[in-house]
Amino acid sequence: MARERKNNKGKQDNRANSDSNLEDRLVTVNRVAKVTKGGRTFSFAAIVVVGDGDGTVGHGLGKARQVSEAIAKAIEDAKRNLVKVPVHNGTIPHEQNGKFSAARVFIKPASSGTGVIAGGAMRAVLELAGVHNVLAKSIGSSNPHNVVKATIDALLKLRSPITISKQRNVPVGKVFNG
Repeated sequence: MARERKNNKGKQDNRANSDSNLEDRLVTVNRVAKVTKGGRTFSFAAIVVVGDGDGTVGHGLGKARQVSEAIAKAIEDAKRNLVKVPVHNGTIPHEQNGKFSAARVFIKPASSGTGVIAGGAMRAVLELAGVHNVLAKSIGSSNPHNVVKATIDALLKLRSPITISKQRNVPVGKVFNG
């Protein structure tokens, strides 16, 4: 069910309409003041995370004079930055560290029924990625933008057991049982 639309250069765009099942969550809105001779000019920067709850997640930053425009720009940016992460039975396959700038995150798989135990910006990324049971800790910088990027970095480093078994040429059962 591909939808035809014209992009800004007048050419046809035949992308599937996959935006319909994406959910978005606002992480933070920051007001920025530019001081000029005539006074202060305020603008807003919004950080948004989008995901389908089934292993696809992305983040975006939008800046504008109005909050609603900044959020809309952030959502569009997040849809352009979608990545696929392995989710196994509602949790992640193994422990992983992620880093971006001074923000470091540690994510660890948890048993069923644990829930998402994570701080604000990390919680949004993990929930929208479809991870329902995970333990997470943010260390270092608490800047939401850096924490979101560090969390996505950790999720991108994850490898599914099937991928590991193919790389090592061993059966999947051997990956779990050592």
